[in-house]
Amino acid sequence: MDPSALLPDELDTPQRAQPPVRAIPTPSAPYLQQHRAAQLLETPAAPDHEPETEAPPLAHAFGARVLMWKQDPSVSEIGTRPAYLPGVVLAGPRDARIAPGEPGIAPVEPNAFGDFVTQPDTPQFDAVHTFAVVRQTLTMYQRALLAAGLPMPLPWQWNTSTDTSPLQVYPHGLPNVMNAFYSRAQGCLKFGDFIPTGASERVYTCRSFDIVAHETAHAVLDGLKPRWLLADAPPQTGGLHEAFGDLTAIFLALSQLDQCEAVVAQTKARLHDKSFLADIAEQFGMALGSATGLRNADNDLRLGEAGTQVHAISQVFTGAVYDVLADMFAHERDPGREDDAAVLHRVAAYLRGLVLRALIAAPEDAASYADVVNEMLRLVVEDGRPPAYANFIRNQFSRRDVVEAGGAPGEDYQPGTRLAPCVCDARGARQDRHACCGTMQLPEYHRAGRVLNGEAQALARWCAAHGRHGADRKRDVAAS
Repeated sequence: MDPSALLPDELDTPQRAQPPVRAIPTPSAPYLQQHRAAQLLETPAAPDHEPETEAPPLAHAFGARVLMWKQDPSVSEIGTRPAYLPGVVLAGPRDARIAPGEPGIAPVEPNAFGDFVTQPDTPQFDAVHTFAVVRQTLTMYQRALLAAGLPMPLPWQWNTSTDTSPLQVYPHGLPNVMNAFYSRAQGCLKFGDFIPTGASERVYTCRSFDIVAHETAHAVLDGLKPRWLLADAPPQTGGLHEAFGDLTAIFLALSQLDQCEAVVAQTKARLHDKSFLADIAEQFGMALGSATGLRNADNDLRLGEAGTQVHAISQVFTGAVYDVLADMFAHERDPGREDDAAVLHRVAAYLRGLVLRALIAAPEDAASYADVVNEMLRLVVEDGRPPAYANFIRNQFSRRDVVEAGGAPGEDYQPGTRLAPCVCDARGARQDRHACCGTMQLPEYHRAGRVLNGEAQALARWCAAHGRHGADRKRDVAAS
């Protein structure tokens, strides 16, 4: 097929040379010829039972290969690469949990091998890439719970015994909007695109591995803790939601061995060196003038310095978990016995499961950072992990004013000890969401509808008290 046929008819950005599609290995012509010849020589055995009436399995029932951005588009050393998605993937692409919602993008059909390999910088590629990251995120957390003996499907917030509707994905759902969001009310993820000031090239947030993973994380956590996303929850509860989004981008990168290898090579196995792993949404950050992405997970922010701004608060939790990751990795490293990338992959797998289980075990309402930290400590002890793991968690969160140290410097964490919070949200403190992602700014999480309905009901009560009844009022107006 001519690659130009994959391009949209009209583009709102200047035409430029398209990067070549990375080939997916396919059987060679000699192999196919030999295979067909061998089949002709085979004599089928006589059936000893009635022929099967069930339709044969679809070619793509065994999984699909996709071409996707494996990191942010600006991370050139990673770029686009093939990836494999196990399970049934149908045209769209879609599956039982994730569906395309974009009416302006024609469904992408799988090729003869059941794969979704399309030309980059096209709407079809964006649909495939976005689906792939959402699916990888959901699969990653399902695997984490399965590994911990907690098999569960991680339902979307609206799923019930009678409503198993999938999450709808809109890669180009917010034209000329510098943001992206997860909407519970619409049951979807929507991603914006924009042209940065002084630039000519359009930035698509759906092409950012980090941004798609972040927004999907909001949907995953909302399915588990539906009251955490409301704006009238305490500031730290909102911080947990945003931190989970950023940590999901990090964990998803480290769930893939090629990215673990790239991080190790880029940093020489020193996770506190600058890398694409700690920088979140690099291309978006550059559009805003930042050299470290939209946010930097490798930070030293303390909770007492963060105030009530949710993104600032989230960086405290994200930074502490990133430090714990670096500590665990350094503790487990043994290059003479095991490859560093394999160690990083293994340590990150345990830590992401630990964080997810701690969030699930935390209170349903008004959860604080200390609540989650204490659950992490309880679980790491129950898992039989080395005492150093609990020390890493306690030390990194205590130095950030999240919890008290709970003992003399240098002492091991004592199992069963519940650490007291160091900095607490003030009574009645309100979340400041002005610089957050689109999810945190949606009116549906601010209970705006309830406020407006309250005003309307107050007006109706006043009208009733002053004799302004509907039928009488209409007759009076007609008579006049």
